[in-house]
Amino acid sequence: MSLSQSITLPNNTRIKNRLFKSAMSEQLGDKAHNPTDRLATLYRTWAAGGIGVSVTGNVMVDRNALGEPRNVVLDGQSDLDAFKTWAEAGKENNTQLWMQLNHPGKQSPKFLDTEPVAPSAVPLEGGLSKAFGMPRELTEPEILNIIQSFALSSRLAKETGFTGVQIHGAHGYLVNQFLSPHHNRRSDDWGGSLENRMRFVTEIYKAIRNEVGKDFPVGIKLNASDFREGGFTIEEAIQVAVTLETLGIDCVEISGGSYEHPKMMGSPSGSPAKNGNEGYFTGFAAAMKKSLTVPLVLTGGFRSGSAMEAVLQSGAADIIGLARPLAMAPDFPNRLLADTAHGISLPRVSTGIRSLDAITSLGLTWYEYHLYTMGKGREVNPEASAWLSVFLTFWRLGAHGFAQRRAKK
Repeated sequence: MSLSQSITLPNNTRIKNRLFKSAMSEQLGDKAHNPTDRLATLYRTWAAGGIGVSVTGNVMVDRNALGEPRNVVLDGQSDLDAFKTWAEAGKENNTQLWMQLNHPGKQSPKFLDTEPVAPSAVPLEGGLSKAFGMPRELTEPEILNIIQSFALSSRLAKETGFTGVQIHGAHGYLVNQFLSPHHNRRSDDWGGSLENRMRFVTEIYKAIRNEVGKDFPVGIKLNASDFREGGFTIEEAIQVAVTLETLGIDCVEISGGSYEHPKMMGSPSGSPAKNGNEGYFTGFAAAMKKSLTVPLVLTGGFRSGSAMEAVLQSGAADIIGLARPLAMAPDFPNRLLADTAHGISLPRVSTGIRSLDAITSLGLTWYEYHLYTMGKGREVNPEASAWLSVFLTFWRLGAHGFAQRRAKK
């Protein structure tokens, strides 16, 4: 098994290689939350770079529930022509283009939503309660409406030319919140046992499949663990993945962590990477793969072709997920396919002011700056100043964050 080898999904969809662009937040929606031309330019660039599957940043299924100011939303109010333009660009070079669909739940900042919704009224911890409002527990009719929103967005994604969808069930967003016994403390049919806690995601999957048919790829990004006491565990994740496989899911991407415990940002304790610091969740993937037959995508920390090939050869995963390297080198897949000894080093960036780095989430926004640059058709500068990211962050908050405040009044 090698990076250049194609793979066929259970529904007979062929992926040209084993390289998978994992979702990154682009923040390139317009004021009406439609995709801009910059998204088309960005995804055309990645398609030319040789990636097998390109997964979009999270597209929201409800325009009243946003995770970030410039999120793209796909619903009945969307400009479908703008989505068609995005899809055509991202599918060039025989690239699979999948739309990641998401609902933030309580991970919606106060300046966007003062009363976010969640499975239960449990606030975010670790100081995050200052930036995120106390969530309100969802009613059952609201739960059913959200499920149908996922289905509608999936149907529209297919109609506008995307070749698949991925349910975002990781990183502390709403699907993950329902799965977690810490966040989901309901006593009805949507909480309690794992069977009840997974009902939300299984009903979403079934509603999506009913809309898109059996030949359209549907995948999920799933937390291996929440990395907190009383949270979602690897044993539960395996049971959820097996259940979804039984229902017909085509692909599982494994990740971990949340806003409270951002283990997706670095190698988590308890799951040592066997290739230096690469492959954060390799141990979890290997455990899950023993119970799955559908393709498993492993994302997190990969920087070298040798580490990627080692994971494929070990059987711990079938496909390798990449994110930050593609923000710095959009042709990284082509380089890997030409020479599996190829690798990339990512710089550590700082303004020199730790508090400012933290406020602006520089570890993420610096990469968003480079996506913004590529979206304008410019070449990436790996030595770009961290201050450019800071300025872009404050400009975006000013242009959209405050507009959202006015809209809520």
